[in-house]
Amino acid sequence: MLLGLTPTRRLLSHRRCLLQCRSIRSENTATSAALDSVLSAFRSICGDDGVSLGEAVREQHGKDESVHRCCPPDVVLFPRCVEDVSALAKVCHSHHLPIIPFGTGTGLEGGVGAVKGGVCFSLRNMDQVLDLHQEDFDVTVEPGVTRKALNAYLRDTGLWFPVDPGADASLCGMAATSASGTNAVRYGTMRENVLNLEVVLADGTIIHTAGKGRRPRKTSAGYNLTNLFVGSEGTLGIITKTTLRLYGIPEAMVSAVCSFPSVQAAVDSTVQVLQAGVPIARIETHPLLGEFTDTLVITAQMFYTEFLDDVMIDACNRFSSLSYPVTPTLFLEFHGSERSLEEQVNTTEDITQSNGGSDFQWARDAETRNRLWKARHDAWYAALALRPGSKAYATDVCVPLSRLPQIIVETKEDLIENRLTGPIAGHVGDGNFHCLMVVDPSDPEELHRVHLFTERLARRALAMDGTCTGEHGVGIGKRALLCEEMGHMAIKVMHDLKNALDPKNLMNPGKILQPREL
Repeated sequence: MLLGLTPTRRLLSHRRCLLQCRSIRSENTATSAALDSVLSAFRSICGDDGVSLGEAVREQHGKDESVHRCCPPDVVLFPRCVEDVSALAKVCHSHHLPIIPFGTGTGLEGGVGAVKGGVCFSLRNMDQVLDLHQEDFDVTVEPGVTRKALNAYLRDTGLWFPVDPGADASLCGMAATSASGTNAVRYGTMRENVLNLEVVLADGTIIHTAGKGRRPRKTSAGYNLTNLFVGSEGTLGIITKTTLRLYGIPEAMVSAVCSFPSVQAAVDSTVQVLQAGVPIARIETHPLLGEFTDTLVITAQMFYTEFLDDVMIDACNRFSSLSYPVTPTLFLEFHGSERSLEEQVNTTEDITQSNGGSDFQWARDAETRNRLWKARHDAWYAALALRPGSKAYATDVCVPLSRLPQIIVETKEDLIENRLTGPIAGHVGDGNFHCLMVVDPSDPEELHRVHLFTERLARRALAMDGTCTGEHGVGIGKRALLCEEMGHMAIKVMHDLKNALDPKNLMNPGKILQPREL
């Protein structure tokens, strides 16, 4: 049935045939006029160069870093300010056109795919650091500002923003997915570091979740609207500004690598270090395939504890030209004063050695530390290099710390039994780990085995009182798992909230929530 005078969601989906078959215009004057009217309205707001119908641009904005297929929007818009975003949203709202926000496209759950067609709002041109209050340790940024860009801006202030998901993601996009990363054990996730948000709702209304211009370190005023939108993945509104907590750059930093005979030994060390009150910045662990060996990375005032298994360590060694033992390994980093670091390091060494850990390999200068952590952040690419031409999918479960050894061991056994390549890297300080599933995209049988494995892994985490996603979000692929995790009544409340803020279901439809049962 042809479109009438009233524009609908199908409006822009007819664009290609209208452009390719000019004769249709003469037969469908009303349809053509409606389409031209919408595009004219878009151009009047953000200019000719702010509206793109090009296939390459649309495809670029229809896919993130995930394995989910590309779902290009019908048109891509490039607003320059919040007023543009609001005006464009009003046009979409009146014509019933879906809206998909786009930051840098570094997401891992298909969150930017236009599964119902519609209009992509690419926010890269809104790239200003707006308000820096050094004395108050906070800053307000637009959605085009990335994590690395902000820290470069802060370089001479003695401050930094520590939430580090690995990718150079948009900070507003990080808020939208409640991202975290290697140092969440010390600094928390985006949820703990966002003070206020400016959000454009589906109908173009602009709101400030903590009040316009407000940035208190804490508040008990009203409903927590800020954390309602943090993690909403663009389904409730478009985040156009975020006010963030900042932190002082530590006086001293030191990183270390320690190998262990087993996953259990590595995780036991992590738990005991945390119980001893050592303020670790990050601890990452890498368990290996075959023999269960693990590596730990530690940071003073420990900001990070990262675990890599043997397969992951081997991949990182090859990709980054390193020579760490191919056993379970912890990467640790400590932040603090010179005096406090010495005590923290001594305590951590005593604990790791009591669990069979190797002597620490130290990285004290900035260049060596950056190289060590770059190897960890390049784990995604190191995994892909194991099978050239492959694609990767990262699982994202999180469990209580005491259940981490059990789930990692069971997961490695599952990988071996099902002949899958999935090196493991984990933020063991908070119970979150990733299997970087390396798969041949042209092999349907292997893809099916990977799908079944990820479902088993998620349900294994849920059975251990954990979650199906610690930091990547729900997106397209985890909607059914979210229902299992949250339960019917909690999902009903989420649907009610969505309906209250977006009754036409225009904001990033098809993400987080499955269609409501009637």
